[in-house]
Amino acid sequence: MARIGVFVCHCGFNIAGVIDVGRVVEEIKKLPEVAFAADYKYMCSEPGQNLIRQAIKEHKLDGIVVAACSPSMHEATFRKAAASAGVNPYRTEIANIREQVSWPHQNYPEEATLKAIEVIRTIIEKVRYDEALIPLGIPVIKKALVIGGGIAGLTVALDIANAGYPVILVEKGEELGGKVRRLSGLYINFNAPDGFLEDKIKSVTEHPNITVLTRSEVKEVGGYVGNFTVKVETPSGEKSFDVGAIVVATGFDLYPLQALGEYGGGRYPDVITALEFERMLKDGLRRPSDGKEVKSVAFIQCAGSRDPQRHRPYCSKICCMYVAKQASLFKQKVPDGQALVFYIDIRSQGKKYEEFVQRAIMDYGVLYIRGKVARVYEEGGRVFVRGVDTLSGRPVEAEVDLAVLANAVVASPGAEELAKRLRVATDAFGFFQEAHPKLRPVESLTAGVFIAGAAQFPKDIPETIAQASGAAAKVLGLFAQRELIQEPTVAYVIEELCSGCGLCIEACPYEARAFHPWKGIATVNVALCQGCGACAVVCPNKASRVRNFTPLQYLAMVEEIAG
Repeated sequence: MARIGVFVCHCGFNIAGVIDVGRVVEEIKKLPEVAFAADYKYMCSEPGQNLIRQAIKEHKLDGIVVAACSPSMHEATFRKAAASAGVNPYRTEIANIREQVSWPHQNYPEEATLKAIEVIRTIIEKVRYDEALIPLGIPVIKKALVIGGGIAGLTVALDIANAGYPVILVEKGEELGGKVRRLSGLYINFNAPDGFLEDKIKSVTEHPNITVLTRSEVKEVGGYVGNFTVKVETPSGEKSFDVGAIVVATGFDLYPLQALGEYGGGRYPDVITALEFERMLKDGLRRPSDGKEVKSVAFIQCAGSRDPQRHRPYCSKICCMYVAKQASLFKQKVPDGQALVFYIDIRSQGKKYEEFVQRAIMDYGVLYIRGKVARVYEEGGRVFVRGVDTLSGRPVEAEVDLAVLANAVVASPGAEELAKRLRVATDAFGFFQEAHPKLRPVESLTAGVFIAGAAQFPKDIPETIAQASGAAAKVLGLFAQRELIQEPTVAYVIEELCSGCGLCIEACPYEARAFHPWKGIATVNVALCQGCGACAVVCPNKASRVRNFTPLQYLAMVEEIAG
């Protein structure tokens, strides 16, 4: 008979404030499979884990149930604790009595207590039939593919190559450098980007560990973490590469000027984007319409950003700072000129960024007007900007030589198509989706595929470089392992029951299923399988199963509730 230990967590008052924990423990102790049961205020704490380790040794436990929060929170924690005391980690299960019991039933403590007992009993039944599994080992190809040759891609490629590993850098355009190449200067010191960018590009192109492919595009991706096969379309034809990790650094694009009709975008030649104004700061401040010198500029922030009607409710983040930079540089070049900034509010996020904005106002005389612009129009060869100053409540109309729109930052073209090839997700706005915004910000949900820079969301240069180095560090952590450890809770096929119908192959979202050519049955690539169970659901013969999630276990759990 199994010797199962049950440990009930109070989770402070999250669980114990609703559920009678002591009563739960006493009821669970009565079950014949339970050799030990106890409760503790915080089971995930070090004393709580020590309680589990001590009980395993003293009571010779061979299965563990922790009644606590969601398995996504601390399943790995408790499995490690059990393994350190000699219990197979895959015979350790979580009974979720916080999110599934105490929180939804906080006004019904008696019912919640009874439900908690039932939930724990079902998980005990599951543990009874859990297999003692061994993690799978997968070899690693220690070569990386970086998609995108902007500042993020360059940083990732250099960090990985400097650690001694080969890198394939794929850039869609004709040259490296991305949008940074087009900037006239950088805040907070106005230094032009040419020097540091050219040095970075030179370091990449001359590095013995980096192969640069410009005018190239990823067309097909197969395989899995540590063993990807990538087909790249190059000017000289299709090339295939075997790599262990992929980093997406495809950058961003700007909301189309033509779509900003209320600002005259696409209709008036003297209404331009901020990126076009960067070129003018480099090449000369002349009006596009007539070539005359620009003496006054209206900068319009949030042009397409923070606009739910355009399905762009988010802040583009970088606009407030580059507008302050552009307005200051304009005043440097045209001291007697006028620079107006129309803004909703200023979001200066970064070290010395707030001071930089204040310098634009105090030192350079840039005039900030709080209010969203309602209309931009041309009359008599001049540009008129009309809005409301929300601080004074008065209407404002400014006559200027040039209107510069701070367009919304949007996902790069082709991002969603690339995401499909990589089998990674994008968010509602087309940016690449991270695995977790706080805990796993540079990883995608597809193991071995990482994200860097504005491919994930709008970022300025320092944040982009920091995240790029973070993605490179993740790749190096992957390459530091002799082999990858794969969770063994994957699908398998009972050959005697498989009819070869192929339904599981169609249902698998991870392309982990294939048809065996001469056995006539379905097979599983365990390296690709994520244990989602879709194959088990569609299999008419119950030949497809997931380890430790078998029909026997589920029937036992249901019978425990029904009985």
